Amino acid sequence: MYDRVLVPVDDREPSSVALTYALEVAAAYDATAHLLYVADTNKPSQVQYQGAVLDVLEQEGEEVLADASERATNAGVTVDDELVQGDPRHEIVAASEGADLVVMGTHGRSGIDGYLLGSVTEHVVRKTETPVVTVREKATWTYPHERVLVPFDGSPHARDALELATAVAADTGATLHLLGVVDEPTFGAFGSSTGDEDARELLDAAMADIDDVPVETVVESGAVPETIRTVATDAGADLIVMGTHGRQGVNERLLGSTTDRVLRSAPVPVLTVGSQTGD
Repeated sequence: MYDRVLVPVDDREPSSVALTYALEVAAAYDATAHLLYVADTNKPSQVQYQGAVLDVLEQEGEEVLADASERATNAGVTVDDELVQGDPRHEIVAASEGADLVVMGTHGRSGIDGYLLGSVTEHVVRKTETPVVTVREKATWTYPHERVLVPFDGSPHARDALELATAVAADTGATLHLLGVVDEPTFGAFGSSTGDEDARELLDAAMADIDDVPVETVVESGAVPETIRTVATDAGADLIVMGTHGRQGVNERLLGSTTDRVLRSAPVPVLTVGSQTGD
């Protein structure tokens, strides 16, 4: 499935965890790991040292790339690396065009501490057409994957996610877990999703189109992000696969902004596919 895995790196722990995951994937597929460090030109980085002007971020980047390259070599993974200046969001999206998979870390928050992670990860997930795996600092997984969870609402992006998840399951020998959520409206929301019976019919129809991969289905009621996390834990899933933009409105509310919330708190890596155009 993968020949080239893009791994944006920095000196933070979530990046290190993401690199661990990326190297496992690259080793399994005999893929090249492309390490990218972006010296953020939006941040002041020039300092005076012994009469010479040094770019601190670039110096840091060289050290980070050297450490990451050593880890890749020790893991038996072919590696190349690149240090660029610019806006991390735009540079990562641009680099993703030459990759089959992007792997990024996230600490579950955004803001001034986000730098390469946090809000940058969310931007990349929404803008790139390349599948992205986000790995939280506290995420756990088994690789090759054994159980892959796919929240499914029948939307085109959910179908794209299911197609990718099926390919992953076929490659890794994993069981697919299809999840339908009957959304219980939160305070101030109106309506609910299609209901238990319709959700089961939707999952049964999707399962009928899947060959040679073991599939289990489950329908649960509750707030969607929390239900996804709970089912992932209860089912022992080690990967969640989601679209980045599903149906929105009073009847279909499974994906879209829900994906952002799952990325911030998922107990396992999350593989996303698709892009939100016009965003």
